[in-house]
Amino acid sequence: MSLATSNVFPVSFIEAESLKKTYTPRGASPVHALDGLDLAVPQGTVTALLGPNGAGKTTAVKVLTTLVTPDSGTAVIDGIDVIAHPERIRPIIGVSGQYAAVDENLTAFENLDMVGRLYHLGASASRARARELIELFDLTEAQNRPVKGFSGGMRRRIDLACALVTRPRVLFLDEPTTGLDPRSRLGMWDIITTLVGEGTTVLLTTQYLEEADQLADSISVIDDGKVIAKGTSDELKASIGGQRVELSLVSPDDSTAAREILVRHGSGEPTVTADGRALTVTADDAPAALQRILAEFGSSGIQLFDAGMRRPTLDDVFLKLTGRSATVDDESPATTKKKAKR
Repeated sequence: MSLATSNVFPVSFIEAESLKKTYTPRGASPVHALDGLDLAVPQGTVTALLGPNGAGKTTAVKVLTTLVTPDSGTAVIDGIDVIAHPERIRPIIGVSGQYAAVDENLTAFENLDMVGRLYHLGASASRARARELIELFDLTEAQNRPVKGFSGGMRRRIDLACALVTRPRVLFLDEPTTGLDPRSRLGMWDIITTLVGEGTTVLLTTQYLEEADQLADSISVIDDGKVIAKGTSDELKASIGGQRVELSLVSPDDSTAAREILVRHGSGEPTVTADGRALTVTADDAPAALQRILAEFGSSGIQLFDAGMRRPTLDDVFLKLTGRSATVDDESPATTKKKAKR
């Protein structure tokens, strides 16, 4: 399922075509992490990869960041073949993974300075860049403290700062806000938005659908190692149709009768929660459908706690396309081995 986007984006800066990667854990069946994945990321935009656990998101990032070699397919960043010339790719990319990869015994400033030295920036330039990033990420008061004493949010910030030392043209963010509190997450979103405004191209994997909704110019939904849908957030939501009518019952004993009413006035199969209290149905004309449903509930003596309408969310899209919820991805061979044994 591919959605034609109405937005006009520049030529793709990151392109992947027919990527395949199979892990073969010892004593277990092969796991097809990527199975013909196609991807295009325009320059100076954010593309989000959404997918259930094991869908292939992290493996795709590992291929594009030269950490994993695919079995077949092609990947290009700024015209450079990722597979043939990994040494030309690494200087132009920055990577922030699911877990902060910093030296806990060094201070925030020392971590940033160390990364700059590893990239041969020179002592003066490295320290100057470290000071810039310390200020950008609001770590001035903590810059001389060992990272092992940092909170989770501060660790994520210093990790992302390390990925930006060389001012990369492309930034790969794999679950960048996992484990952060809402305030820290919003702060990270602001930083990412600023970077994109300055021309950085971002490929983002996330388990937070709100994050994709807020940040992404385009979204690719991955399942079973391939892209099954792509488009803007609004296009994906529109693709599953209509508004939703949502009802909350006082008594779950009314669930069967309520469902029969929703079948008559909705445009799809109603969904009912396990406890029978909450029901949802799609409707082409939600205001009119809600009025008819409420009238029939009233005449049937069905009591409600709440009733309302809403547009489809990315969660609705995700469940419709995959039948599953988005969760943290972990597709290393060790993990795939555990999955295969279950």
